[in-house]
Amino acid sequence: MPLSNAAPMLLTRTLLYTAMTRAKKLLIIVGNKNIIDFMIKNVNSKKRNTGLEFKLRNA
Repeated sequence: MPLSNAAPMLLTRTLLYTAMTRAKKLLIIVGNKNIIDFMIKNVNSKKRNTGLEFKLRNA
């Protein structure tokens, strides 16, 4: 998993957790330790407004 400087809203604990739990055999994280530390501490999550429910109901 490559990690680089990105918008803080993208560097979340949830993303890191998802990468770790979806890895089948091995996960190699390449990047700065400070970014990983930031992701662990970043528990902010935003409600996603995709409109998917509306589209499915009206399909």
